[in-house]
Amino acid sequence: MVSIDQMTSDTFLLDALPIRWRDLHAAGPVRHDDRQGVWQVVDHETVSAVLADPATYSSDMSSLAPTQEDFATFTQGNFVGMDPPEHRKLRQLVSQAFTPRVVQGLEPRIEAVCARLLDSVADQDRFDLVDTLAYPLPIIVIAELLGIPAEEHRTFQDWASVLFGGDQLGEAPDMADLERALEAIAPTVREMNGYMLEHIRGRRADPGDDLTSRLIAAEVDGVRLTDQEMVGFVALLLVAGHITTTALLGNAVVTFDRHPGTDAALREDPDRIPLAVEEVLRWLPPFPELGRRVTRPVVLGGHELPADTLLMAHLGAANRDPARFEKPDTFLPSRRPNPHLTFGHGIHFCFGAPLARLEARIALHMLQERFRFLAIPSYDDIVLQNPAVIVGVRHLPVEVGQP
Repeated sequence: MVSIDQMTSDTFLLDALPIRWRDLHAAGPVRHDDRQGVWQVVDHETVSAVLADPATYSSDMSSLAPTQEDFATFTQGNFVGMDPPEHRKLRQLVSQAFTPRVVQGLEPRIEAVCARLLDSVADQDRFDLVDTLAYPLPIIVIAELLGIPAEEHRTFQDWASVLFGGDQLGEAPDMADLERALEAIAPTVREMNGYMLEHIRGRRADPGDDLTSRLIAAEVDGVRLTDQEMVGFVALLLVAGHITTTALLGNAVVTFDRHPGTDAALREDPDRIPLAVEEVLRWLPPFPELGRRVTRPVVLGGHELPADTLLMAHLGAANRDPARFEKPDTFLPSRRPNPHLTFGHGIHFCFGAPLARLEARIALHMLQERFRFLAIPSYDDIVLQNPAVIVGVRHLPVEVGQP
């Protein structure tokens, strides 16, 4: 199995990771990772079962994770780390404001933002796709959705860069690494927390036609979101609606380039772009593992796991399960059906999935409309994200053909 430490300069990480994920199946559906000291579930059926059973496999990792006061306050409304009934209450409240209709209604605005961002490179034959489009697009859309003034969108970008950069972490971070990372981002967390609380209070006094105002008005059985819970949801939205889209767009361009003929085929039939996006999600999931805490002694895959065991549901490996996918190690842009688990499964299915899919579809289609071709001239110039945090590119210089 290829490890990051063993890779040579000729090995591209986004090619090596799928090999690593595939090889995880060799030890069986449930295996112990001795280096990280955690159990991993790698087959599609068991990963699905784990994610569908929050009573046995809890999303609340607070008892196993390091604590940091600012971060704990900041994540009060992040229902991804909650179990029922708290999870159900918060998700129902947020669902009243962030509806499928709201997401679909963003399509004209996403198109306008894409057009404006690409206008900035209209006379260039080379540019950084992440800096130009993949990074700013989702953050601008989210900021506008929340009613944040345009002149402050850059601040949101800076916050997201600190929160999800992962520069303090190694490939296999231990608890001490996580503690240092939390301390490093604490000032940013405090700044964002204070800003959003002030924004929410301003909307309480003067409601508008934005998601913040709708979150304030949301009510289920007489219960409303607190200000701090709304701040936590905004932090979640930054992950689900921003960094996932950024990674997805970069991964799509890289994957199309690594599989000659894909871009040309999609140009001939743009209606196939949504299917290609789903295959990119299967091929390179931005977050390939989801952590769960075992709440009671269980036997899983023939192994006895005591309570409070840390379990990692490996989405990247499950997406390559030959029992579930035909030709799992082949990138098939027209794959159908495609039951990948990249957005999770069960009650924690990714809340931002519809927005990420919509933004990716619009952005990829517009890139093809704007440019006769789009290619990566040198893989040596690509800067990758820390794979311990997210699978994706941080900088992606591309070459394009102007019309």
